[in-house]
Amino acid sequence: MSKFRRSLVVVFSLLVSVAVVSAQGVGAPGERKGAGIVVLKAARIIDGTGAPPILNGAVVISDDKIMAIGSLASITVPAGTKTIDLGDVTLMPGFIDSHTHIIGRVLGDPNGDGARVRDFDSFGAILGVRNAEKTLMGGFTTIRNVGAGNFDDMSLKRAINEGWIAGPRMVAAGHSIGITGGHCDENGFKPGLADGDYKTGIADGPEQVRAAVRYQVKYGADVIKTCATGGVLSEGDAVGATQYTFEELKAMVDEAHKLERKVAAHAHGTEGIKIAVRAGVSSIEHGSFLDEEGAKLMAEKGTFLVPTLMAGETVESLAKNNVLRGFRAEKALAAAAAMRHAIKLAVANKVMIALGTDAGVIPHGTNAHEFTLMVEWGGMKPMDAIQAGTLNAAKLLGLDKTIGSLSVGKFADIVAVPGDPLTDIKRMENVVFVMKNGAIYKSSK
Repeated sequence: MSKFRRSLVVVFSLLVSVAVVSAQGVGAPGERKGAGIVVLKAARIIDGTGAPPILNGAVVISDDKIMAIGSLASITVPAGTKTIDLGDVTLMPGFIDSHTHIIGRVLGDPNGDGARVRDFDSFGAILGVRNAEKTLMGGFTTIRNVGAGNFDDMSLKRAINEGWIAGPRMVAAGHSIGITGGHCDENGFKPGLADGDYKTGIADGPEQVRAAVRYQVKYGADVIKTCATGGVLSEGDAVGATQYTFEELKAMVDEAHKLERKVAAHAHGTEGIKIAVRAGVSSIEHGSFLDEEGAKLMAEKGTFLVPTLMAGETVESLAKNNVLRGFRAEKALAAAAAMRHAIKLAVANKVMIALGTDAGVIPHGTNAHEFTLMVEWGGMKPMDAIQAGTLNAAKLLGLDKTIGSLSVGKFADIVAVPGDPLTDIKRMENVVFVMKNGAIYKSSK
């Protein structure tokens, strides 16, 4: 080959390389995936469906999917397959938190005063990177993030999906939708400082509400989050006060359903819960002042309760320790006391319950304490609490065909805790193994 032809080949190769790099992105790592066939062995397996545990069990994973699950005696393992014996642990589906705020500072952050007007817009998303990693390491392989400014949750979700950072699978809402001056508004500031419109989720009347739904979906919202009543941490509104009318909520639900989205409604107050349920929301978030009539209505309509008991426990503690003061402290104490009753009412009336923590109010990564509170506050059986944080939550998120239980063909999202959580639910708070999509993110082996 002549020197001229060799030069042409080199130049052509460089051009091809540049084109490939430009198409793929320089250094783009790609989401971490499982490699080949792996067998996980454990003393017991809880599959998330409510079925009795499988003793001396094994799960066979091929790349990112579950190939087989059962007792060791019932499974044929291909020769030469990599086997990880986790010993005296319980394998379960990856946990799912249906109510998080993963972007930004945690409540009680000593630098949090004035953060909404002092922090740069990008700062919350940067904190979200660390929050996401903590959440995944805590055993939560999927979360639903119900509200974030600047569409920061969409950015975080994309960074996780493309493999730039480690974090849970995300269902994201974009901006929460609420009335002017309500719980979903950035209230308590002087006029003009934090005023919003339908693009940032502040919408009044059915037509603005429809526009707000469309705008969130335009930029990637998987779910619509709304505020049907007042809240604990917002300024000026009573925790149980109704905010949206039935007509406004019905317009929101109808628009969301047209766009194949569900609506999650923040609702503490008794009447606001019922208005939201009758309007057709898929879930009531918090539900603090739920009464018997409301519980029966939720059971009849198939509306989920996401009780966020950890949030109640946290704000109660902050109020008692003077971190929350004045009207916010009063609301915190009232809501936390009511939650203990509401969860019992929901259980007694067979309301579908999905685990949610309000992470951001509580420290990220501690989410599994919610299992403990569902048992201790709500009187739920440990198996029912586990199902609330696995298959039930997957059903609420519309992801039960791919996650939520250890079933053949589903994604290999698998976690392990030491010993048997059915005899001590607090074991759920000590996750020792985390696998997402067949890739191991945490293991002591």
